[in-house]
Amino acid sequence: MDSFPSTQGSVVIRNLVKTIQDNATYLSELDGATGDGDHGINMSKGFGLALERLDPQIDLATGLDLLGSTLLTEIGGAMGPLYGTLFIKMATTCQGKATIDAAIFGAMLHAGLLGVQDLGDAQVGDKTLIDTLAPAEAACAAAIAEGVSFTAALRRMAQAAEAGKESTRSLVAKIGRASRLGERSRGHLDAGATSCFLILDSLATSMITLLND
Repeated sequence: MDSFPSTQGSVVIRNLVKTIQDNATYLSELDGATGDGDHGINMSKGFGLALERLDPQIDLATGLDLLGSTLLTEIGGAMGPLYGTLFIKMATTCQGKATIDAAIFGAMLHAGLLGVQDLGDAQVGDKTLIDTLAPAEAACAAAIAEGVSFTAALRRMAQAAEAGKESTRSLVAKIGRASRLGERSRGHLDAGATSCFLILDSLATSMITLLND
């Protein structure tokens, strides 16, 4: 199949929550190297609250909107607004769609990226989640333009997201708390870029499974 029913949305959201909760300690450890060490704790809290409110029958748009709204209102710091906006923009783009195909998902990811970029001035190379999200979106868009399968496009997205995340290890932070460290921020993975990779990889894995069921 090259699409899956939007009614499978709760599966995608539940897998996202599990991914963040399973990696909460790791994310906080990464954040502790350059920030205040609460990234994983806050993310796990917000995702967990969304799970408590999740109706197992909801579609993907409703699930993403619930997750985004919860993060926007329940998480402090920069990550709540950033990820809240990402998911809300993705939800708006697939609202009312009975099935999700590559073109729709590509549009969702593009809208999410634009929403996050509108919140700040971060660019690729600044050691933020944009270093993961931007190349992942570009890889997905390029794959869709080539006409490859939805599964192949998702795999390319996940690979680009991982490469983007890994690129932050050699970067000097230019935005956020870590920027105060200057050169001392080099040599550490960015926590936001890492959580963004985990989110995109989880989306890819869940959707590939749905496409092949």
